[in-house]
Amino acid sequence: MAQGLFITVEGIDGCGKTTQAELIAAALEAVGHDVLRLREPGGVAISEKIRAILLDPENGEMGDVCELLLYEAARAQLVHQVIEPALAAGKTVICDRFYDSTTAYQAFADGLDRATVAQANALAVGDCRPSLTLVFDLPVDEAYRRRSDRAAEDRLELKGLEFQVKVAEGFRTIAAEEPARVKLIDAARPVDEVFESVRAELIGLGLDV
Repeated sequence: MAQGLFITVEGIDGCGKTTQAELIAAALEAVGHDVLRLREPGGVAISEKIRAILLDPENGEMGDVCELLLYEAARAQLVHQVIEPALAAGKTVICDRFYDSTTAYQAFADGLDRATVAQANALAVGDCRPSLTLVFDLPVDEAYRRRSDRAAEDRLELKGLEFQVKVAEGFRTIAAEEPARVKLIDAARPVDEVFESVRAELIGLGLDV
């Protein structure tokens, strides 16, 4: 059986990536792909428990290194338990966040050494790397406006707008450094227009959508 396809979606909170992941999944299922949608951190019971710790606003004293290692632990379990078996079975896996988020959040925004973060990412994922990563780029103030109707902010959202600005800059840097894999999508447009750009990238990957 042919190896499956691994696509990840990235961006700051409120950029619309989850909506686009749903549209990608629907489009690929319509042309016969067996699609599995996941999110990070999470996706399996162990990783969901770690997610709860990471996002709990009561854990405001969490250190940056602790945070990094918790993300990598959740990721390693998801790769081991779900992503690698799904790809081996020929499925198309779409994951809402993956190791690029760790680079953007923990290295660019939190200031951890980037080489150390890269080593941690590599330990967690091994050879499991996305074929395509879509970064949905949106001004931070617009993303905040879109999130304004949420009942409560999680621990990362409570870090504030300046933190999100650094995250956004991190994602743009990653896209500039790896243009073959990472595609920057203007997310300030209507949902259908954004998806047309996404569709173009999927077609560029050789998919009939």
